This record gives sequence, structure tokens and C-alpha cells, in this order.
Amino acid sequence: MDYPRDFINKIICGNSVDVMKKIPSESIDLIVTSPPYNLKNSTGNGMKDGRGGKWKNASLVNGYSNYNDNMPHSQYVKWQRECLNEMLRLIKEDGAIFYNHKWRVQGGLLQDRQDIVKGLPVRQIIIWRRKGGINFNPGYFLPTYEVIYLIAKPKFILAHKANASGDVWEFKQEMKNTHPAPFPVALIDRIIKSTNAEIILDPFMGSGTTAVTAIGNNRSFIGIDISPEYCKMAEKRIKRNEKHSEVFQLNEQMTMFETIK
Repeated sequence: MDYPRDFINKIICGNSVDVMKKIPSESIDLIVTSPPYNLKNSTGNGMKDGRGGKWKNASLVNGYSNYNDNMPHSQYVKWQRECLNEMLRLIKEDGAIFYNHKWRVQGGLLQDRQDIVKGLPVRQIIIWRRKGGINFNPGYFLPTYEVIYLIAKPKFILAHKANASGDVWEFKQEMKNTHPAPFPVALIDRIIKSTNAEIILDPFMGSGTTAVTAIGNNRSFIGIDISPEYCKMAEKRIKRNEKHSEVFQLNEQMTMFETIK
């Protein structure tokens, strides 16, 4: 594969680390991604054995397409650190990574992902407050948020006036997407609009939310996913957005909301 010809504004089906190694260092402005959370490797009775238990109707009970989301924890941490080190190599000196993950309780103790991000230049943690949720465990309160680690190179700055936003963001989960764990367009739109990035990479592209949001903001994208099914899903979604931009629709809805308010 030849960079940039075979990468820019393309969905690439393959292993994220292998594909990233083919991209030159310091060639990406921004990385926005959310990896699989390793949910099936759980100490609870949820999705671990494939039956689902109390989560039998959950979208991720069978894992992802082409990936079962069930690694030994130490192996998962090693994989994610390898991914992040590649991402760090790829971003420019004024670049940043927005790395979305989820804290959870394992064996009665908080698993806060410090074993994954320790030693990396984490500048800030953004709280993504989701609406709704369900909790079967009387040992702790209902989890209603995920975290976005802002991992930044030294010269990274936000776009003009973006620093006025707080570090707690409230966005509904995406409910009309056949992918089992999609990003909301509004969340990615907030991130992209907060930067001056021209080339945006998502190494776990899934259904293509980062790509269509980049296009809607007149930026370029690179999408990677190991699943042929999700790659096709993303490509179809990109084509739909050429006629009916989800970002344009989002902006229209926000304008109407502001007018009514």
C-alpha cells in the first residue's frame, strides 16, 4: 500500500496495528477512536460465557463481527498499549488522540484503565455522560458515563473558542445503528470541531461514524477495521452521506433546538 494514495478517504479492512505500521510517522493530525472494551472477559455473570445471563439481549453478547471481545486481561492491555504507541507515532507534534474507553468493576474493584494509558501523555480526561443504562449489581451505583482520554503531543491546541466547552459532555447513545457499539455523531462532531485537524484516523472504525463526521466537517479521514462486514457497512454509510449528510442533519436539529429555546 502506498501512502497517501491508498489511505486518505479510504476504509481499510485489516488488523489496526498492522495497517498503522504502513503509515509514515507524524502524518496524522487527529485520532478519534474507541476500541473493543473486552467486555466478555468479565468477572460478573454478564456476557462472559456467551449465554448472556441478565444481558441475554445485549448487542455484544456474541462479541463483534470477526472478534469475540474476550482476551485475557494482560493480553488485552498489551494489545491496547501497542495500538496507542502506534497512534502516538503517527500524530504530528501538534496532534492528539481522543481515546474513548469504559471503566468497570472487576472482582469488586474499579478497573480504571490506568494499566493501558500509564506513561502516555494524557493531558485531560473528558467524561462522556450517556443517558440511560441498567444495573443489576447492588454493590455499586448505576454507571452512566464513559471516559475519553485526551492524549496530546506538546504543541496541540484546541480550535478557536473550543476551550470554552467543559470537560463533561452529555450525548445520547446511538440507537439506530446496526453496529453493536456505535459512536454518536454528535460526540465525534464535538471532537472534530474542537480541533484544526485536516487528516483524521480511526483505527477501530466500526460503522464509519468518524468518517462521515469528518466528511461533514470538510476534513479527510482514514478508517481501519478488521471486520469485512463493518467495512462494507461504513462504505455504504459514506455513500449515503454524500446525498444526506448526518452532520448537516445534526446541525439543522441543533439550530431548531436553539430557536425553540
